[in-house]
Amino acid sequence: MGVVVHPAQADQWDKKTILTVNQPIQVKERLLEPGTYVFKLLDSSSNRHIVQIFNSDQSRIIDTVLAIPNYRLEPTGDSRFAFWETPAGNAKAMRAWFYPGDNFGQEFPYPKHFIQLEASVTTIAPPAPMSTQIETQPAEPQAVTEPQAMTQETQKEEEQQELAQATPPPQPPPPAATPEPPPPQPSAERAAPESLPKTSSPYPLIGLAGFLSVGLYGLLRLRRSS
Repeated sequence: MGVVVHPAQADQWDKKTILTVNQPIQVKERLLEPGTYVFKLLDSSSNRHIVQIFNSDQSRIIDTVLAIPNYRLEPTGDSRFAFWETPAGNAKAMRAWFYPGDNFGQEFPYPKHFIQLEASVTTIAPPAPMSTQIETQPAEPQAVTEPQAMTQETQKEEEQQELAQATPPPQPPPPAATPEPPPPQPSAERAAPESLPKTSSPYPLIGLAGFLSVGLYGLLRLRRSS
């Protein structure tokens, strides 16, 4: 891959660097077509790892990328860009950017399984399938003759008879439960008998009365004689 780097020594604060590439590259999720771009840091004292990418004349900002610190043991006198290896047919992914004379640079993190951006290739779109429209005219209603009308009525009657035979007759409702009579309750007092029991014979009573009369008569005579 042809990469031409032109460091701008005018300002050390923003690390302005001009990069020219002859084939597409990607910086995180941004695809850069072949051309000239300007890389520099955002004017911020709190975070020195925010990279801005501009077009060649800096009239339009293309992307702002949040990078992480990267360290190298031996600094060089020119700007260095490192790239990840990507499958054939895909744009190379920029890994890191080091400014001349700096040990610390900018690393562009990617997900573990990031989506490779394919290089822009002019492809011819397949022709759209030809659409066919078929117009159908509604058929004219035919006059129904008398035999046909009778046949239709017969078919309807047969269908009704089959439906009536297939439908089961309604089942009668279950008989209502007859309430059971309450059990008889015992009466508090025993009913009195209708008639007194009869004695076996009145003769003993008559004899007893006669015996008492004789005794009373004898007692009276004893009192008179005394």
